[in-house]
Amino acid sequence: MQVFSFLIILFLGTVSCNEPVKKNLPKEKEHPKLIKNIGNGNVQCSLQDKAGNLWFGTADGLYIYDGESFSRFGLADGLNSNTIYSLLEDNNGKIWIGTYAGLCTYDPSTILKTGGKIFTEVKIPIPENLPPNDNPTYRDSHWVYAMLQAKNGAIWFVTIDGVYVYNGKSFEFFEIDKNGNGFLSPNSMVERILEDKEGNIWLGGRTNDGVYRYDGKSIINFKLQELTLQFESRQVSHSWAWPQLQDKNGYIWFSNWAGAYRYDGKTFTSFTKSDGLPGYNGVVKMIIEDKNGILWFGGDLGLSHYDGKSFTLFKDGLSNPDIWTILEDKAGNIWVGTREMGLYLFDGKKFINYSEYKPN
Repeated sequence: MQVFSFLIILFLGTVSCNEPVKKNLPKEKEHPKLIKNIGNGNVQCSLQDKAGNLWFGTADGLYIYDGESFSRFGLADGLNSNTIYSLLEDNNGKIWIGTYAGLCTYDPSTILKTGGKIFTEVKIPIPENLPPNDNPTYRDSHWVYAMLQAKNGAIWFVTIDGVYVYNGKSFEFFEIDKNGNGFLSPNSMVERILEDKEGNIWLGGRTNDGVYRYDGKSIINFKLQELTLQFESRQVSHSWAWPQLQDKNGYIWFSNWAGAYRYDGKTFTSFTKSDGLPGYNGVVKMIIEDKNGILWFGGDLGLSHYDGKSFTLFKDGLSNPDIWTILEDKAGNIWVGTREMGLYLFDGKKFINYSEYKPN
């Protein structure tokens, strides 16, 4: 099978399942578990590849699930960091892995030619004239927050060192705003990216006033209504936005620490706790649209679905309801990753735990 079968054969000497994840899942006491070695950190990103395997990026390595078992990969397997933040499968079937330390790839054709090298580190060249990263906590980081392959084939990388566009041969630095403020470094003005159906690239991060749109020629900054977050004993208002998806009706959705925004092509509409969005603060970290056109919001209190009129919250079975990633697989199953390295499958009513803590 392309990716996962080769990895299993190489590491375990066994043959993996050659079918996509099945809708009829094993019983709770029988199903496999993602064995986590640490309690802190998140299941931060997820992907289903063309062969049907599920990939989960965590704070404790990269996990791959073939429908029967999990395998974990980390530094010993060629990754440049055990902290995985973003995943992308490109048009050629290559898997790009964004980590705290930078970028790695998994390419089945390259592995076969080189006799078994698993992951290859890819260095993104940083322009010498960029301001240095003077944040002592992240000074040595080349964190890749998000990735996107655009309709024209170019791959966009959103990093702590800025935004870069890869044309298949070289990387080009993409400047967002000369006067913008960085989040974790002077160059870290963007954390999420989206391409809409018209080919516009949307970019957003936590220090921006609003969100940016690039139409291929120029960048426009859209100002947004401030949303208010109750943070401990004080209120914090902000208007930044993470672009998330464009739904089947053409609306573009953005997330925020105090709610969400919807853009209809002319105006932005906000959704907060006062509009029925569940959560302690209405925090939204992830939004997806399923095959039936239902929108799912991952926040600080669980998983909510929105049918166009109202929100319904689901959290039964979540030991930690703080959701960071949501994935609908090819069989229609919905997976969520949470804080404290939690991985769960949603059966329509409750969550089945697919992670288990194993002390070192």
